[in-house]
Amino acid sequence: MAIKITDECINCGACEPECPNNAIYEGGAEWRFSDGTTLKGAFKGLSSGLEVDAENPQIPVSMDVYFIVSDKCTECKGFHDEPQCAAVCPVDCCIPDEHHVETEEQLLAKKSALHL
Repeated sequence: MAIKITDECINCGACEPECPNNAIYEGGAEWRFSDGTTLKGAFKGLSSGLEVDAENPQIPVSMDVYFIVSDKCTECKGFHDEPQCAAVCPVDCCIPDEHHVETEEQLLAKKSALHL
């Protein structure tokens, strides 16, 4: 499943540079599927089904704390043995997102789609 950042986030920013998919953004920041990926043009999010231009800005998931875009989160599968955001978080607010449950195969497919 994807990882989420809870409201306990202290906005330290330690997680953001650790994400190999560039799925973590500061609260209030617009994001793009193309950020940190090889995506360009039309793209359909694998977990949400959202169809967008990968280079168009998207609405922030949170305005107050750092957030993880579930359509870009692969739990670091194919890159690391564990989610790097959770490994570096000083307050343990990076936890599994029960609303975005995915198998390892689905996470690896998402990684492949993001990084052609």
